[in-house]
Amino acid sequence: MLALRLTRAAHPAVQLRRVLVATASAGTGFLLLSALGHALGHPDPSASALRLAWCGVPLAATVYFAVGVARTDPGTRPRPGLSAIGLGPARLMAVSAATTALSCLLGSVLALLVFLHLRGDLTGMPFDGAGTDFLSPGQPLPLPAALTLLALVPLSASAAVAVALRPREPVAGAARAVPAYGRFGAYRRTAVRETFGAYGRFGKQLGAAARGRRTPGPAPEPAPDGSAEGAPGTTADAAPDAPPAVPLTPPSGLPWGIAVLAVGLAVEAFASRAGGGGTPGDRPSALLGLALTAVGLALAGPGLTHLCGRLLQAVRPGALRLLAGRVLMTEATRIGRPLGVVCAVMSAAYAMASLHDREDTSAGPLVALGVLLVTGCTVATLLTAAVEARQAHAGTTAALRRLGAATGTLRRAAALRAGALLALFGPLTLVVAQLSAWPLAG
Repeated sequence: MLALRLTRAAHPAVQLRRVLVATASAGTGFLLLSALGHALGHPDPSASALRLAWCGVPLAATVYFAVGVARTDPGTRPRPGLSAIGLGPARLMAVSAATTALSCLLGSVLALLVFLHLRGDLTGMPFDGAGTDFLSPGQPLPLPAALTLLALVPLSASAAVAVALRPREPVAGAARAVPAYGRFGAYRRTAVRETFGAYGRFGKQLGAAARGRRTPGPAPEPAPDGSAEGAPGTTADAAPDAPPAVPLTPPSGLPWGIAVLAVGLAVEAFASRAGGGGTPGDRPSALLGLALTAVGLALAGPGLTHLCGRLLQAVRPGALRLLAGRVLMTEATRIGRPLGVVCAVMSAAYAMASLHDREDTSAGPLVALGVLLVTGCTVATLLTAAVEARQAHAGTTAALRRLGAATGTLRRAAALRAGALLALFGPLTLVVAQLSAWPLAG
């Protein structure tokens, strides 16, 4: 019930993203039902199994998009004070998983209705019976099998959202803050033991190690702006919010991504030498190489984004390049992973498009639907990650505006980031696509 209330009272932009999730779920459900219909009308189980295996790619893209939408949902974001009314992180995670399941279930129901309508089970046969190869209108549709296939998308998406948004436990090796008592019953917050007479030494308790606790002594001089920083009798229970730390080292997935990408290209080259002609479906090693190439690009995406941020700040950067580069370095993981997935999908689509004339023409509409689903879901996930990054840096952007930064400067920094990413990932995608298409076409 709470998930329904949050869904109904959400912002229009959030509702649009949920509608897109439902649309992707409907397309994936229709592809799964089409594989079932093809199996009903054809006695050869290998071709139907291959069609069902190809549906795994749109299924993974839909689940990936659903997780990205759930991350940016402001209604299920943990806030201070919600635990007091029973809405802790675990409850909000369950609400987000239920909301995702509702959206995907709506899409699955829509896919079933469209499939039944095209088969002529609800009304007459539309389009004069065209495209009946994957519909099997003369065969009775097994309802348990159809419902099982349609349940794959809601169950997979809700499970993935629950895993991605699960409450993180604190680090096991972190030491708990146990109060330790020093001399004269005072709290001692350092592990270094004081020598005899060090407590009463002049200026000992006014240093950086003693800030934040109640200490006797004369009041310090006021700051030039009139604030009494470090006044006596005050406590610092929580430090002020600091800007997010910029990671100085690139993400660890860059070497692994390059290695997997090289292995994938090598497997494709080996498949072209050993397999001869035929489609990629007839050569499992070619499909394995294409999958490894896509995984390598996805793993290398965060590291390449971090490298792009470093290159922006090279050779005496100004304020604009410095701001754009630091944001790219900070958001390397959040933006780089979806960007790497988009590059992987684009390169794979280019490699498969070079073999379009060798494909079976009877499955043309389904292939187009699958390509549209995978491409649309990955691009929409990238845009959703950009929205998430903008939400994460809303406080920093507001602070820059309070300091006098012009709105045009922030927009130029965003345009510079987009141009730098396009200049790096665009040629990389074209090179990988050419290297992937060359062995498959051989």
